[in-house]
Formats: sequence, C-alpha cells, structure tokens
Amino acid sequence: MKTLGTLLLTGLIALSLGCGYSHSMTPAMAGNTPTIANGGLSPASAAAGNPSVSLTVNGTMFAGNAVVNFNGVKYTPTPPMTSTMLTVSISTMGIASGTVVQVTVTNPGTPPTYNSGGTSPATSNMAPFTVN
Repeated sequence: MKTLGTLLLTGLIALSLGCGYSHSMTPAMAGNTPTIANGGLSPASAAAGNPSVSLTVNGTMFAGNAVVNFNGVKYTPTPPMTSTMLTVSISTMGIASGTVVQVTVTNPGTPPTYNSGGTSPATSNMAPFTVN
C-alpha cells in the first residue's frame, strides 16, 4: 500500500510539473512582419533644412501600434492609420543635413497571456529617404 501511495504521489508531482504554466515568446513569423512597398515612401526625398516633412509609408502588415523608424528615431504615426499606410511628421532635426536615411516600420511584440506566449517585435525591410 505504501508503494502504491508513493507511486501515485510521484505521478501527481510529474503531472503538475508538466502542466504548461510557463510561457515563451513566439518569434515573429513571416506573415506578421511588416513590409514597405517598393517606392513606398511619399515623398521619397526632401530638401535639407525644411521645417518638417509629412512622410507617408505604404506597405503591408502594419499593426495598429506600429512605429516608423527614421534614421534610428521612432516616430508615432498620426491618424488615419491602416494596415497598408502610415503617416508621420519628421521634424527639422531629422532632415537638417544632406544624407540618405534608412526608414523601417516596426510592429511591437505582444505580451504573453494565459493562452498565448506572445509575439516578438518585427521590423520591415529598409527603404531609403534622401535628404538633399
């Protein structure tokens, strides 16, 4: 009887350890990664020293809380936003001198929940923006 009790207790402990209460982050999938369309920046260039530029980024798979990265600085899009179009206002500092700036879009990850491990952030391909 003591052996049966020990066996049942061991089985119960084994089941409780493997019950799945740990969460892991699900890596970004290709289907969740935003993409900037070829020729997807409008305008694609600006004169250095302009007061600011309203930049529209066209592509696919933009999340509702996506951000536009312009030369390493994150810009929050202004309404209207869609899964295929984001608009940001680039400040004077972002276009102060002539250069080619890389633009990307990042979909932030989602936190884990009871039923899901969450997702990792996903960043799009790069699109060049020329400051003349």
